[in-house]
Amino acid sequence: MCHPAWRQALIEAAHLSELARLRRVRDRLDREYARPLDVEELARAASMAAGHLGRRFRLAYGASPYAYLTARRIERATALLRTGDLGPAEVGRAVGCATPGIFGARFTELVGMAPGAYARTVRPPAQAVRIREASAPQPHLA
Repeated sequence: MCHPAWRQALIEAAHLSELARLRRVRDRLDREYARPLDVEELARAASMAAGHLGRRFRLAYGASPYAYLTARRIERATALLRTGDLGPAEVGRAVGCATPGIFGARFTELVGMAPGAYARTVRPPAQAVRIREASAPQPHLA
């Protein structure tokens, strides 16, 4: 028969191992947010069942893997919209959203306004550059 402390040590080691696997899943979501990812593949890579991964990920990080991935994509989209180099449709594609409609709906849900409105809000319109004419040189009176 095992010593009770050994059993507890094994339980703690299994828990730490699971947390490490969940951290690898989260790191992968952070790194590969623009790629199409699914929970089944993430679970296989973490050597977990998909349902178990979803439950344990939610306990560890407060959101399902899909919700975490969506939030990461929208976070990146807000940064891209602030730079002003891409329009909302291009930003949606750049962050891995399947369609502009899905991107717009998720963006509005998480940010509180449509991507186009957000881009206009964070990027004020360019100010017109005022060009001044040089004054005419004064003639030298000799």
